Order: sequence, then structure tokens, then C-alpha cells
Amino acid sequence: MVIWSVLGVVAVIAVIAVVFVNQRSFGRLPRGERMERVKRSPHYRDGRFQNLHETVMIASDKGRVGTMIDFLFRKTERLRPETAVPVIKTDLRSIPLDEEVVVWFGHSSYLIQTGGKRILVDPVFCMASPVSFVNKPFKGTDVYKPEDMPDIDYLVISHDHWDHLDYGTVTALKNRVGKVICGLGVGEHFEYWGFDKERIVELDWFEDSVLDDGFAVHCLPARHFSGRGLSANQTLWASFLVESPSRKIYIGGDGGYDTHFAEIGKRFPGIDLAVIENGQYNEDWKYIHVMPDYLEQIAMDLGAKSVLTVHHSKYALARHPWDEPLKNALKMREDVPFEVLIPTIGEIVRNEKVEQ
Repeated sequence: MVIWSVLGVVAVIAVIAVVFVNQRSFGRLPRGERMERVKRSPHYRDGRFQNLHETVMIASDKGRVGTMIDFLFRKTERLRPETAVPVIKTDLRSIPLDEEVVVWFGHSSYLIQTGGKRILVDPVFCMASPVSFVNKPFKGTDVYKPEDMPDIDYLVISHDHWDHLDYGTVTALKNRVGKVICGLGVGEHFEYWGFDKERIVELDWFEDSVLDDGFAVHCLPARHFSGRGLSANQTLWASFLVESPSRKIYIGGDGGYDTHFAEIGKRFPGIDLAVIENGQYNEDWKYIHVMPDYLEQIAMDLGAKSVLTVHHSKYALARHPWDEPLKNALKMREDVPFEVLIPTIGEIVRNEKVEQ
């Protein structure tokens, strides 16, 4: 009788889990023609996408379970701010379209205006996880909503993790987005959510696309991973280089240090603005997120004239003090010859040409 009771509980839990991960917000894995294209990618091997170099996901002798237990129960001082984080609520629609600007919304969401086009990157204005009580934003940082966004020419998604691809946000913006730019396989989510296939620019690493007159995008490597549900690495994580008539802008996404940064810098000399990850790092996953010691090296490898660091100041996804990434950026500003931007969330930063 006890055995049957246990089996019954297990069966119920299994059914609940299946129903949960089949919510529309989880998206859909590649299928059909898209899956055939995925299989042809040189970066898809042994049934999953692979990094350029072998990458250990958990760099700890505690193993995955031990690392997770340590992560969940280790106490950290100042993990979240005690008071509201300073935020400027900007009327984004009032920014003249001919101005070269960037506006950061906290974590990895930001708006770029360049060459008369608006580029929105990894917008998360609703939920950064499948459930509302996980990854709650810091007090004061959730003032921007999808309806605050102007019409968007290019929506860039670096990868499909919940803190970079928010179902609520992108579906709310669906009718006000010109083109979606994403890595191979990620387009399946958007097509499932009702986006026209013709509006999805889906690229493999080292593929390029001409977007409009004077605008091109280059899909480039990152050292990370992907997945929204139970199946990991079925979609491609990426960084991007956007070329406008007047700017080269590097969109780094998530990922640890590797040789690709120097290779990108050589291929695209004169990057005007590089947006790189700085936050949610930990020695236990040091290969798939940028550790602070590599921030300056990445910028130098890219040869960037200006740097904006993101992936911080809105969520506590790691166990470092919430403002440590800001201190990392301040330290880098003191030590390097290039410009380091450290804006307040929502602040308009004019992306002036910087000569080197």
C-alpha cells in the first residue's frame, strides 16, 4: 500500500511538471525545417550546440547538486539593496530619432538609437523566470514596462534564458517590432508566439545579414549555454556586431572569457561601443559568465572605444553583493584608456564618437 501511495505521488508530480513546462511562455524547441538547419550547423554536435572550446558548466568539485545546495543556502551580505535603486523614468518616445543614444534598463535590457533606427536588446520588463516569486527585481528597478517602449526596428535576443527572453515583454511588443534578430533555433519561440517568420533574422555564428540600407548584423560566438525548459543547448547563444552608417556596436550577451573576443576585435576594428557582461558571476561557473578579472581584458581584446557593462543592478542571480559589479566598472574606469559608461538605470547616454 505504501509503495502504491509513493508511486501515486510521483505520478502526480510528474504530471504537474509536464503541464508546467508546457506553458506557452516556455516556447517551443526547433522542429521541421528549422531543426534540419540546426543539425547542419558545425556548432551542433552530439545532439546539442557546443561552445568553440570545451567548457565545463560547473567548475567545482562539489558537483552540480553540491554546488546548487551551496548556492541556495550560503549567506551573503548585501545580496539585495536595502532601499530602492536610483532610476530615471525617461520618455523614450521623445528622444529625437537622429540622436545616437543608449538607455540601459537594468540587468541586460537596453535601447540603442543609431543611424535613425531603434535597437532593443534582451528586454525583460515582466518576469525573469517561469514563476513570479523567483528572480524578483530589486525595489525601484521595475518602472519600465513594454508599453513604455517606442516602436522598435530591431529586437535583438542574445539567447533564450528567462532573464534575456521574456515572453510577456516580447509578445506585448509583437506588433511594434520590425525584425527579430536571434541565434539559430531561437526563432522557433517567436514563430510559436505568433511572430511572422519573414520578420525573424535567425543566424548561426559567423553568419551575416543586411538589415536595411547601411545596416548589417554579424552573429558571433559567446561562451555560454541555452534553454528555457528541460532540454539544454537546443538553441544557439550568441553575441552580435551591429554596423550602422556611423557606428559599430558590439552586443556581448552572456558568456565567459575565451579567444573569440580578440578574434572579433581583429575582424571588426574600431568598435565604437561594446556592451559586455558584468554580474551574476561565481567561481563555480567561471567559464560561462565573465569574472571581474577579465572585464578589462575583454574590452582591450575588442579594441572598444567605449564600454557599457550590463547583467547587474536588477536581479540577484549569484551570491556577490548587489553593487559589486558597479564597483568593478568604477575600478575599470580608473585603470583603462577607453571610456567606461556607468549610467543610472533609465539615463540617456549620448553615444558620441570617441577617437582613439
